[in-house]
Amino acid sequence: MSQLGATITKEGIRFAVWSSSARRIWVSIFDERGRREIDRLELQPEGDGVHTLFVAGLAAGTRYGFRADGDYAPEQGLWFDPDKLLADPYAVEIDRPYAYDGRLAARQGEGGDTASLMPKAIAGALPEPLPALPPLFRPGGLIYEVQVRAFTKLHPDIPEKQRGTIAALAHPLVVEHLQKLGVAAVELMPVTASIDERHLPPLGLGNAWGYNPVTFMALDPRLAPGGLAELRETVAALREAGIGTILDLVFNHTGESDRLGPTLSLRGLDNRAYYRHEADGALVNDTGTGNMVACDHPVVREMVLDTLRHFVQHAGVDGFRFDLAPILGRVDGVFDADAPLLNAIRNDPVLADRVLVAEPWDIGPDGYQLGNFPPPFLEWNDKYRDDIRRFWRGDGGMIGTLATRLAGLSDVFAKPGQATVRSINFIAAHDGMTLADIVAYEHKHNEANGEQNRDGHDDNLSWNNGVEGQTDDQSIVTARFDDQRALLATLFASRGTIMLTAGDEFGRTQRGNNNAYAQDNDITWLDWAGRDRALERYTALLAKMRRAAPALLDASFLTGEPAAGSEIADVVWLSETGVPLDEAAWHDPRRHRLVMVLGDEDGRLAVIINGDRRACMFTLPERAGFHWCPAIETDSGDISRPVLGRTVIFMIESRAAQAGAGESHDG
Repeated sequence: MSQLGATITKEGIRFAVWSSSARRIWVSIFDERGRREIDRLELQPEGDGVHTLFVAGLAAGTRYGFRADGDYAPEQGLWFDPDKLLADPYAVEIDRPYAYDGRLAARQGEGGDTASLMPKAIAGALPEPLPALPPLFRPGGLIYEVQVRAFTKLHPDIPEKQRGTIAALAHPLVVEHLQKLGVAAVELMPVTASIDERHLPPLGLGNAWGYNPVTFMALDPRLAPGGLAELRETVAALREAGIGTILDLVFNHTGESDRLGPTLSLRGLDNRAYYRHEADGALVNDTGTGNMVACDHPVVREMVLDTLRHFVQHAGVDGFRFDLAPILGRVDGVFDADAPLLNAIRNDPVLADRVLVAEPWDIGPDGYQLGNFPPPFLEWNDKYRDDIRRFWRGDGGMIGTLATRLAGLSDVFAKPGQATVRSINFIAAHDGMTLADIVAYEHKHNEANGEQNRDGHDDNLSWNNGVEGQTDDQSIVTARFDDQRALLATLFASRGTIMLTAGDEFGRTQRGNNNAYAQDNDITWLDWAGRDRALERYTALLAKMRRAAPALLDASFLTGEPAAGSEIADVVWLSETGVPLDEAAWHDPRRHRLVMVLGDEDGRLAVIINGDRRACMFTLPERAGFHWCPAIETDSGDISRPVLGRTVIFMIESRAAQAGAGESHDG
């Protein structure tokens, strides 16, 4: 296919756009402020649905949009309307954010020309492609999920004009914080341009998360006022500090929504091709957002691939997280792990070595696909999230499940020919309660969203330690602190990649709101001044311990057997008395205690988990010439005393100071 979008040459600009069913397409040229349309020129069909026009004399900085004409029959999926200015699907920069206005959704002949309501694409010459450097991130590392605006909006040490932008991520104090946590890659929640859902402006709210895109390549000017160069420079600064960048991208739907939604780009160019439809012409809604991008269409597939290549070659990102990723693998509406788009991403010369992360569910038929994406896709793991919450909530009969989750979920990911853990383990993410709220709220509190608390999940597997929400009761405050420590320790003790959402390391709260997508305010803005520094220090110690423990960073499945040339099993599961759990212990619904002893050529690491509220004595197996010492400096090294309840302790083997120390044999 011919190159699409606006291509700048020395003589002018070549415009190209694809539509299989438009009868006529124009490019509208605007003045330098994007306010006044100064020319409207018709593109010519070139074949295979491509329409092109070369305009001599135009240069970088030209503001433009497209218009298309053809049949207007929404009930048949045809939305052609020359009054609708359309964003170029290949735009790489826009002059202002998208803003919802009811006139954008008006029927033909009723809303007037929408040029004044729409951002204009800015034609620009792309920078030279970056050298093809391998990703810094490796499976087993820590991914740090960041909502760009909320992350630094209240950071007191960042210049006020820079707060809330991509550039702020490169600030030395932010980099220092990321390094202290051992972050292997930041995962940026959507930074491409998006639009508010139509029900939000009347409520005085806006989409703060960005999961409602219009165009896939253009960055949101509010997050990246410096455009692509700002992202490129920030990625480079983070890479210099040893931190990769993963972009969270949304290819499953767009902000054009359902049949009542606005006409902004793809709908006005070729609605029936770009989106999936039922036989009767109705939009398929496997996303829950009103429409579903037809990722099995060859033109859409190429647009997705071009977008990914764009961000690798011109911004240098390590990889991508795909929102509602089964949509990318649906062929004729059915998920296929060998779908053309998934295979094309895996085999593309530019993309093949990138970090690929799937959110492995949508709401369509057979939409839950955890464990079914092909390697090398890593997958968000909600089973891990839910089962770890259940264990620490105190549910019975969870010991066997806990062990499986700690070990990398072989029940989900251990398939023929797959030897590595592809799980991304997390306890809290942007969607749902924060880590601190999990232990402080038994129920969701989404009243601020304006939907009478009807939105968001009802089953949060959370607990409040006796009081719902904020309290001055010191015993409850202490219990919540201990629970957060236990949850974090479990996460850092788990096999596979781990993910932490920004601020959970220091107790961020959304006051029980588990669906804060529309809260661009202090509900989601990180409170840097009021952060829990004790919890933050503990998280940093966990990170330091994990980085120094090859057995935790290893992304291969545990076997219970010694590695070749070793006498130490890679894992042993023990009771508090230091003996292997028998069948009865594994199935005892009252058991809330477990010891995981990991081993490799460097020695052994013991993870002591007391999920009971009562203190308990724990015994570890000894080896001649070695002794156990704390792997984290804040943990007690004296396990001759009872281990307090609701606690995780890490112990590591060290060689005894003198010969003869530790005379007892392996237990």
